[in-house]
Amino acid sequence: MSFSAISKKSGKTYFLHARLQELKGGQKVTLYYFAGVAGKDAIDQLPEGYEVSENSRTGLPLLKKKK
Repeated sequence: MSFSAISKKSGKTYFLHARLQELKGGQKVTLYYFAGVAGKDAIDQLPEGYEVSENSRTGLPLLKKKK
């Protein structure tokens, strides 16, 4: 089951995805994003050291590093 977050503003469910991206300098980074449908890049758990917050204007979930 994919990790999901429900928007407090709209009530819509969003699923967490991860994608490995190579930058111009050759460095590889993992990009995390939420989507309305669970796709092939959906992940099952929240990454270590991150927490979910919500954009107050749009209601979209965001992934932030814990302080």
